[in-house]
Amino acid sequence: MEQTKKAGWARTRGRLRAWMSKPANIILLFFLIALTVLTLYPLLSLLSEMFIIHPGKEVRAARQDAGAFTTYHFTRLFATSANSYSSIQFYQPFLNTLAVSLTASVIAILFGGTVAFLITRTDIRYKKFVSAVFVFPYIMPSWTLALFWETFFKNVNIGLKTSNGIMASVFKVFMPEWFVYGYFPIALVLGLHYAPFAYILMGGILRNMDANLEEAATILKTSRARILWRITLPIVKPAMLSTFLLVFASSMSAYSVPVFLGSPVRYYVLSTKMKSLMDSYPGQAYIIVAVMILFGVAILLMNQKVTNSRKQFTTVTGKSGQISQIKLGRLNRPVALFLVVLLVLVAVVPLITFALESVIVKAGDYTPANMTLDFWIGTGLDKRLDQGDSTGILLNPKVWNALGYSLLLALTCALVAGTSGILVGYGVAKRRGSRLSSLVNSLSFFPYLMPSLAFGAIYLAMASHISWLSGFLLLGLVGSVKYLPFASRSGVNAMLQLSGEIEEAAVITGVPWWKRMLRVIFPIQKSSFLSGYLLPMVSCMRELSLFVLLVPSSNTILTTMLMQYSEKGWAQFGNAINLLIIVVVLLVNFTVNKLTGASIDKGVGG
Repeated sequence: MEQTKKAGWARTRGRLRAWMSKPANIILLFFLIALTVLTLYPLLSLLSEMFIIHPGKEVRAARQDAGAFTTYHFTRLFATSANSYSSIQFYQPFLNTLAVSLTASVIAILFGGTVAFLITRTDIRYKKFVSAVFVFPYIMPSWTLALFWETFFKNVNIGLKTSNGIMASVFKVFMPEWFVYGYFPIALVLGLHYAPFAYILMGGILRNMDANLEEAATILKTSRARILWRITLPIVKPAMLSTFLLVFASSMSAYSVPVFLGSPVRYYVLSTKMKSLMDSYPGQAYIIVAVMILFGVAILLMNQKVTNSRKQFTTVTGKSGQISQIKLGRLNRPVALFLVVLLVLVAVVPLITFALESVIVKAGDYTPANMTLDFWIGTGLDKRLDQGDSTGILLNPKVWNALGYSLLLALTCALVAGTSGILVGYGVAKRRGSRLSSLVNSLSFFPYLMPSLAFGAIYLAMASHISWLSGFLLLGLVGSVKYLPFASRSGVNAMLQLSGEIEEAAVITGVPWWKRMLRVIFPIQKSSFLSGYLLPMVSCMRELSLFVLLVPSSNTILTTMLMQYSEKGWAQFGNAINLLIIVVVLLVNFTVNKLTGASIDKGVGG
């Protein structure tokens, strides 16, 4: 009996040693523990807030003591017919959110995916220009694109106390209300803003496809349309689903764009209702957050079901990688010119608008006599122009301090999130199909399903109980966890592409795991992996909602400073800082490109 027990323990220890000898298992175990603490704990905190009475208006409305358990919030939000309360506060914003999110997702995938296909699989002209410019809408904060839309198309015929924008002032064209505010511009702006997701994720997959797959079909006299439908599209399906998930979750939690383009015509979505309820009835606000998360989880489960239904997504095998490009022939120049003009309107014209708005003294007057560079390099502005600080932004030490703080925060979040994303991708791909792999894959994406405002508020509440969790450490932790989904999606997609034969060859020759990662795997999928670093960096540089509650009063970042200027009516300073953010991100992208040969658009390889 004793010998049987010893033999059983020996077998168990042997299995445990064998299990722990695989790097993928250790990686998955580590991230399971870390992500459980960093994602599930905040989620449980959020869920508990739905069942308690908060101080203030809730105490008087529910007639219960603060902190008491209650289901009042659910009854009030979902089943109050008086004054159409439930319809106004939840059901109509819910339908608006679905409409906006679905439309934005379709726009992003169609626009971004089409451009990625044209760049990687055809001989279209002007590839470098298109590849570089296409990421501009994502580099720019989404709410600045909304501000551009409003500035460009607004007119005195719409809303109260509005002035004419560029289209009305310069071209005497007055756009209708539905075009300027409401469902159409919100969905369009969000779709254009997130189209680079599809462009980068789908483009990286298309670029690294094994050309033999299509060449074999061509030899068999298969039509180009059938090759596209039966070979190309199934291969990029994981990236398409990941893009849809990212864009849908992002659009559901988007706050700034609906505020700028929806509030003037009382077009509300769940995020704007959540923000307004957070100030007065936080219990109902947290219920709305839970609804957003439930929809994100449903899409995530759908994504996993489709992904796990296939045995392999290998498209990089070490074989011929020469891409067979489609020749557009006579259509090449017209299609290329149309794409260039479209990108100029979407990506370049907003920059020109921001530049104009940063140098004019009186709004709506674009004559040379009304322009000045004082908002950039002037002094004594508070006395001469009654605008903002006394010096232009390039001479203002507060702006430079905010820039340094923003860069340090962005680089920290990019390093932590990007490295974690690669490791998660490796573990998920190597143990694909296992429960541990699926669980870590789900947890790694979970932070993105939580609206940024609520995510920041929950971590702020958590930090109030942990004395050492404050300042830059708190911001870096929140940013790294929040942006991990960007890196993990990129890492998972890249690793699912990679054939196991490549690493197996290194294992046979006795190459240790860390050297296989640095010398074999990373160089092959460098473009996809580096996008996992650059996307968090770009996101962090232009983030506002996530950090607005967490930035310490002693420090500030560029986006919060930009918002402060805009709220005070100092639009010139706000537009100038917006341009500064874009220029800094482009410089970082350019530097990375020169040092490594990769950039945020090199996942496509234009």
